[in-house]
Amino acid sequence: PHPHRDPTGQGVPMAGTGAPGLLLCVALVAAVAPRGTWCGSCPPRCVCASNILSCSQAVLSAVPAPLPRFTAVLDLSHNNVSRLRADWAPGRLAHLHALLLSHNGLSFVSTEAFTHVPHLRHLDLSSNRLRTLEENLFSDLTELEVLLLYNNEISTVDRTAFENLNRLRKLYLGQNRISRFPLELLRDGSRLPQLALLDLSANRLRHVPVGELQALPAWLRDRLYLHGNPLVCDCPLFQLMARGRRRRLSAVVDFQEELRCALPSAPAPVGILALAGRAPLNCSEAREAVLEAHLGDTVTLSCDTRVRGERSRHWVTPGGERVLQEGGNGSAALLGNGSLQLRALRPEDAGTYACWVAGPLLNETLYVELLVHNFTLHGPHDTLNTAYTTLVGCILSVVLVLIYLYLTPCRCCCCRGTDKAPPPRDDSINSSVLSATPNHAAGGAGETGRSRSASGASVGQNGRFKAGGTPQVPPRHGPRAQRKVSDPDSVSSVFSDTPIVV
Repeated sequence: PHPHRDPTGQGVPMAGTGAPGLLLCVALVAAVAPRGTWCGSCPPRCVCASNILSCSQAVLSAVPAPLPRFTAVLDLSHNNVSRLRADWAPGRLAHLHALLLSHNGLSFVSTEAFTHVPHLRHLDLSSNRLRTLEENLFSDLTELEVLLLYNNEISTVDRTAFENLNRLRKLYLGQNRISRFPLELLRDGSRLPQLALLDLSANRLRHVPVGELQALPAWLRDRLYLHGNPLVCDCPLFQLMARGRRRRLSAVVDFQEELRCALPSAPAPVGILALAGRAPLNCSEAREAVLEAHLGDTVTLSCDTRVRGERSRHWVTPGGERVLQEGGNGSAALLGNGSLQLRALRPEDAGTYACWVAGPLLNETLYVELLVHNFTLHGPHDTLNTAYTTLVGCILSVVLVLIYLYLTPCRCCCCRGTDKAPPPRDDSINSSVLSATPNHAAGGAGETGRSRSASGASVGQNGRFKAGGTPQVPPRHGPRAQRKVSDPDSVSSVFSDTPIVV
């Protein structure tokens, strides 16, 4: 067999072609499929193993037909399939979840090409010749999780190309010709709500919207790959990368050498992280602060800059809105001292606020991370404290009851040195905490150490009838108290009528 490796880097063993592959197919499938069902329907120059169909490196110019309907993984990589039409899968392939089409010279994909594969989760279209992503190209793949489009010739991405991809987690667009940052994919989080990785490396991006990137969720902002682009140097770009380096983000730390930008006075690109204090920009690393508040509060975000003789200052909200003039609009207002005041806080007001300050010799950016707790200061928070206090009180009550029940001092447990004879040891056994009538009567004067049984008929423990009581034994003289004949009925468990013999 000939092993192949899938684009995500995990090895996927694929059987090779020829007689060994046919023998492997027969050996694997004979025990689970009817005779002739799988191997008989396997397309020419392909290898079928279980529900995997491998047609890699088979010199195919079109998708083989017919395709078995229970195919789950279809590998068509390293062929000559240049066009993927709507009829490449004439029937519905309900089990197909992985389609590999890399290294095919693919230049055209129909907008209806994925109608018959609605449960596809992994799609590899990398290393082809795609130049544009048409309108609603992937809208039928509502369960898609990983989409690989790197190493193509893509220069145009339609705004609706990724509609309905609500489960997409990883999107690889590196090594293409994209010159405009596709911010519409990320801005409101509604188009790709599950996106956790976006690779835009090695494209033709010159500018990135740094202010709006700061407003992205942390899980996406930390996995945005921008290395290998001809970016133009500026301080916001430097501060974005410097912040990623402080946080040890792999998108920055692992690609420091490839994070370069162009300076007007430099003949060659320079490292973005080397711009600190370098003329003519004189960039300084941004400072960060964290502020906590509650719903409905009014807070003031200070912009305590070190810049002297500043020329301009403005704030950028987590939603990308700029607050330039004093007074502002809505709930955000710029104060005279350069601070930003937020009134009647809402949950959507949480996020990273940036204060941009431009001076004659130095530019500076200050970031304030605002955390808005989802309760008011005197609302459910007080209820939570009351519940906590009640719980602690209940626990203390239980502890006190247990101490009272099990740690009460014994009577005369340490009276070993006296001449007084100890009381009968079986009185505590013969009495029951659930019985209202004692089993033995108290001894009279001069009869200390003896217990007399009630004469005649008596009602015993648990309401049982005792006819004759316990026979009396003559007293034994000496230091020890007399021993009594054990009474099985009086030693019985309070929860069982079965006597326990002591």
